[in-house]
Amino acid sequence: MPALAIRDASLSFGDRTLWSHLTLDVEPGEFIAVLGANGSGKTSLLRVILGQQRLSSGTVAITGGIGYVPQQRRIDTLTPLRARDLVGLGLTGHRWGINLPGGGRRRRVDAMLEKVGATDFADRPVGLLSGGEQQRVRIAQALIAGPDLLICDEPLLSLDQRSQHATTALVDQRRRAEGTAVLFVTHEINPVLPYVDRALYLSEGRFRTGSMEEALASRTVDGAA
Repeated sequence: MPALAIRDASLSFGDRTLWSHLTLDVEPGEFIAVLGANGSGKTSLLRVILGQQRLSSGTVAITGGIGYVPQQRRIDTLTPLRARDLVGLGLTGHRWGINLPGGGRRRRVDAMLEKVGATDFADRPVGLLSGGEQQRVRIAQALIAGPDLLICDEPLLSLDQRSQHATTALVDQRRRAEGTAVLFVTHEINPVLPYVDRALYLSEGRFRTGSMEEALASRTVDGAA
């Protein structure tokens, strides 16, 4: 079964249609990039999948749990939350997490911090971490509950080139090791090129799925590059 199945889905706000009749299967272990200009409905699609926005028509079906990496924003330097605390929020029983006893929780957090290369700054306040370090922590938080589908909303935003490539490689490593399906919204093309299986391109109420080459051709034709 696909990790995510979207069938004949449409989303409109008043007279404006973001996209219509969208049908998409995301298979286990598949990496799909979601491309499109600002306002084309990329983040709205993620909100639909997360249950935060209702479709105008159509259906969305999800098999298993979801991990979510929100848009990259700097965290206030005065935030007292440590990196390990933020990761642990993925195991506190919120909507996309599970609850574990204290000892098991600590071991799980430590193991995930190590997997994403964040052990050295696990006990530092997240607000004092670099953008790339913060994003490693966010990815660890999204992955710690073992999701079947990982949703990433512009995770490369405001990161330097090195951190962009490191962040994308972390996501790819997880999907290859665990068979996690990935839906990855981005404006940054180069960091994801080595990993993407297919692309979903949204533009002016329409959509196209295919290879990255086909999606990039669509961007050129539509003037949305």
